[in-house]
Amino acid sequence: MLVSHESPISILEKSWTYNDYDYALVHLFETQPEYFNFFKYSLAAGREVLLDNSIFELGESFDPKKYCKYAEELDPTFYIVPDVLENTRGTISSWKKFMLNGAPKINALKIGVVQGDSYQDLVECYKFMSDNADYIAISFDYKWYDRVSFSNRGGRLGQLDRWCAGRQHLIQRLADDGIWDNKKPHHLLGASLAREFKYYVPIENELNIRSLDTSNPVVAGLEGHRYVANTGLNHKPSVMLADLISTEVDEDKLSDIEYNAKQFKRIIGRG
Repeated sequence: MLVSHESPISILEKSWTYNDYDYALVHLFETQPEYFNFFKYSLAAGREVLLDNSIFELGESFDPKKYCKYAEELDPTFYIVPDVLENTRGTISSWKKFMLNGAPKINALKIGVVQGDSYQDLVECYKFMSDNADYIAISFDYKWYDRVSFSNRGGRLGQLDRWCAGRQHLIQRLADDGIWDNKKPHHLLGASLAREFKYYVPIENELNIRSLDTSNPVVAGLEGHRYVANTGLNHKPSVMLADLISTEVDEDKLSDIEYNAKQFKRIIGRG
């Protein structure tokens, strides 16, 4: 699995040492020209760049017309088509409208995010993305996960563990039901706890899970938290990396970030 940990502007170039590709949040382009310029520089250097529609940060996808404009200006390797949180029909409609009225005129691969609030809806959305997207993304925090995640003893898990177990359950169930399309690359959007990704190591090639993104190691480092070796943290920092984008990172914080990123790679079998 290729990894990207979103990072403050002050260490974006240094992030090349721990990131396999670069992950851009489009809404920051409006206020942070240095941020936009970094991704142009990254592409010129031959790196992959994934452009995100900032739905997690904004609660809804970035304005489609502006998104199209920025996508054409950046010309990334991949971009996430505007979607609607946990809404299958809204996401499918958003995809169709975007492709009909304003898809950027670039050669970037189109990433479709699976959205829904029931297994049946998630399956419907997954099948649509399998038929239409170049790359399929699965989110870490569907509310549906809360309804299907229990401990081995049958008790309720905590929220972070429910998200971990829920995405694992969804992926395995889609595979078991013959719905998973291993001919398409897959992306895992975000994370609750880093240890979730241990589960995918034996099956990542079989299921074509190509990439993931999470700012968890970086935000944890900025808050002074170091990962437990091979495990990560038992909590999730509440602040979003986008809100820390202008943070100046001193040597101590950078050391914590680099340590966490190294441990994350060990968690996914790349240590």
